[in-house]
Amino acid sequence: MSLAAELVYELKGVSDPAISPDGSCIVYTLSWVEGRGGAAESRSRLMLAGPEGGAGREFTQGNADGSPRFSPDGAKLAFLRALKSGEPRQAWVMNADGGEARQLTNAAKGVQDFAWSPDGSRIVYCADTEPAAGAAAGSQTEGPRVVEVNRLRYRHDLQGWRGDAHYHLFTVDLESGALRQAQGEATQITRGDWDDYGPVWSPDGRKIAFISGRRDDRDTRALTEAYVVDAQGGQAAECWSEGLSSVGAVAWSPDSQRLVAVASEDPAGMVLWQGWLYVLEPGQEPRRITGDDHRPVLGGGPGAARQPEIRWTDDGRIVFLGESRGESYVYQATAEGEKARQLWGGGRLIAGLSLDSDARLAVVASSTPTSPAELHLADLASSTVTPLGDLNADFLRRNPAPSLEKFTIERAGYDIEGRLWFPPFFDYSVRYPLILDIHGGPNGAFYDSYVPWQQLLAGSGYLVLAVNPRGSSTYGDEFMRAVLDDWGGEDYLDLMTALDHVCQRDYVDSDRLGIHGYSYGGYMTGWAIGHTRRFGAAVIGAPCTDLYTMYGTSDIGVSFGEPQWGGSVMDTPPEILAQKLLARSPITYAKDVTTPALLLHGEADARCPVAQSEEYFVALKRLGKTVEFVRFPGSNHAFPRTGHPKMREEYLSRMLDWFDDWLT
Repeated sequence: MSLAAELVYELKGVSDPAISPDGSCIVYTLSWVEGRGGAAESRSRLMLAGPEGGAGREFTQGNADGSPRFSPDGAKLAFLRALKSGEPRQAWVMNADGGEARQLTNAAKGVQDFAWSPDGSRIVYCADTEPAAGAAAGSQTEGPRVVEVNRLRYRHDLQGWRGDAHYHLFTVDLESGALRQAQGEATQITRGDWDDYGPVWSPDGRKIAFISGRRDDRDTRALTEAYVVDAQGGQAAECWSEGLSSVGAVAWSPDSQRLVAVASEDPAGMVLWQGWLYVLEPGQEPRRITGDDHRPVLGGGPGAARQPEIRWTDDGRIVFLGESRGESYVYQATAEGEKARQLWGGGRLIAGLSLDSDARLAVVASSTPTSPAELHLADLASSTVTPLGDLNADFLRRNPAPSLEKFTIERAGYDIEGRLWFPPFFDYSVRYPLILDIHGGPNGAFYDSYVPWQQLLAGSGYLVLAVNPRGSSTYGDEFMRAVLDDWGGEDYLDLMTALDHVCQRDYVDSDRLGIHGYSYGGYMTGWAIGHTRRFGAAVIGAPCTDLYTMYGTSDIGVSFGEPQWGGSVMDTPPEILAQKLLARSPITYAKDVTTPALLLHGEADARCPVAQSEEYFVALKRLGKTVEFVRFPGSNHAFPRTGHPKMREEYLSRMLDWFDDWLT
């Protein structure tokens, strides 16, 4: 029996692990889908497990609970909860040994992130703030209201409409909580026409470090800095990262005198794709302490994945989560700059890390090639690892995971790594159709992990080839930067060379090749079918097909587009810019397309706006090409992973049906 798109409703997820300071218990977020089809709802709840193993038991009863964190003494647990679907999440607190939870915050647009004070009496949290009402409201008192746009970054694909709103930091006392905040008594400790987030309280309780994008060019460049502010508020924040271009996360030294930061000196601001650890100290130049053979893992900022823990211990160790060549590891570094070493990991994608008080025990949430969600407790000193339950065991027994082969080829000075997925019960004497899958970014990467659409395709009888061409992250800075100002150039040739390599095998049917990609992968899919006729079917997810129009319509068209496409429009004559961008746009080569193409795009996508598929569809249709266009209402750029379950199922089923129609 082949795998079906209904896997969306059956798979359980694990995230946000938290281990108590004494290592005696573990809390994590379990997510699942309740119901089917249009009535389906995504749910999440906190689970409690012990270090001896086992999946544990339900710890909370909410339908949208997540992001748990123990207080420093382990007596309390704070977490985020939304009472109803679609409502903003607030911070709640409860005793770590159980009992009723009570609401701690009442932020108008919800809480994005929080951190405990060292004495456990307060939390600092990040929340959205609206600009003060005033002249901007004009005479809009009744009926439909217009909205004003005064800056470039007025919307965000994950966060929605931003307008002139900004994220700032607040503190609240556990004894007063939501009541005092509702009366306007929560303490706001940062203000300004910029975003502040990622707060971390200093061990002495006097200061709070955080990430801020308050540079003068903040509207056009996605560059950030590390700041420190007095925990009581009322004083100006101090920048501790002078000399760095972008900072993604910070953690304190045990003596509260220094910071360790995940950061980059690259003026293009590529810390999300390749960062290093730096030691920061007021009045001193930032000092880099890690190399280029791995990258520290970052969260996604407000509205996205939470930052995995980084810990600077009393004995001088700096423990963090890092990635190398598409695999995740727990690393250990030192402030003196000794070569970071891998403590545990490999063969998986780790998305969450939490450490006990001594940073000797680590609980990690991960995905492997054979399992979508695993939780492990690792003793970092002895490398002893305890699995904490197999939440998808029944599903995996019924749907065996495909096997994986990794290989490396050399092309034009770089080693290019590929991953080939084989259908279950693979038979070397049979010739199979093959799908080339292309990741997004372009500075993303394929990992040793369980990707639903790759599993679905392989489980349905296809070979699936997933390549990390130049431009992919986790292979070093030079490799990652090789795609800049060269979209569709050498990276396209890397992909085609890897495909040629695999197509030499007798069990690959080269007359039945398909291609799929999402986001930048969608761009590359459109680019490929305009430059080769070797594919019998293409599924193009949320592509950018016209770089000239994307520049002005994407939420990151300026801050992302300029470093990716080779500079500011202000420095390029309009006619040269148009020629350059259109030369690298798939829509320019629509006339050369012979491959049947299916476009899949969310209508609420602000990252690669749906107009990118609209333009490409019109061009292909007007040219008499075989093309279909499916629009997903209410769906942003991340919907295939985090959107409504029905939309996720539709994406998978339509992708599979298209390939089945044209390749089998």
